Amino acid sequence: MSFRLFVSTAASVAILGLFLFVPARTLNWPNAWILLGLFAVGSVLSVIDLSRDGDGLLRERMKPPFQRGQPFADKVILTILVVGFYAMIVFAALDIFRLHLMRAPPPYIEILGLVLFFFGWTIAWSALRENAFATSVVRLQNDRHQTVVDTGPYGIVRHPIYAGGALLILGLPLGLGSYAATLFAIIPIGALIVRIAIEERLLRRELTGYHDYAQRVRYRLIPFLW
Repeated sequence: MSFRLFVSTAASVAILGLFLFVPARTLNWPNAWILLGLFAVGSVLSVIDLSRDGDGLLRERMKPPFQRGQPFADKVILTILVVGFYAMIVFAALDIFRLHLMRAPPPYIEILGLVLFFFGWTIAWSALRENAFATSVVRLQNDRHQTVVDTGPYGIVRHPIYAGGALLILGLPLGLGSYAATLFAIIPIGALIVRIAIEERLLRRELTGYHDYAQRVRYRLIPFLW
């Protein structure tokens, strides 16, 4: 793992920690430490694993969120997604320690949230391992000779990274212990769904073979449903 990737990974963990503990105004929050630990370990293992075949995908994912060839609609939705995700975390902290808008979930629901977070991360990780073109922005990667990927989780749904991301987003506020923040998750998850429509429109129009792939793999996000 290169020094730049290490710094980027450490920064991501630190940023998540800040969004958890600063609004909580306390470090005495076991659920937050568990989630932060899962995020840190998952991030390091993912980077190490994905670096084995070179840093190409990781370097692409580290590029700025706004790039040439990226539809303007994707820039808007990506902003809503990122802001909504971190706002959900802040809202969870405020709800748990100050607002108390809804009763706290029982321990088994919090454990369910941690499980959803873990499986969401695992699904997204497996998709990244399979797809060297899974960058963080919607654009056709002619410079990298992009082709259709239909193996692994891409043989089940067309957007497994978003499927994993949706589980992760849903599991995080549950794992932290906030029903109210879980309702807030509709914002980043809704942004993911809109982003799928933007990405599909571009890929059907510009990526050779994608239309046929969409005919073979019918489901976008959830098997047997959508």
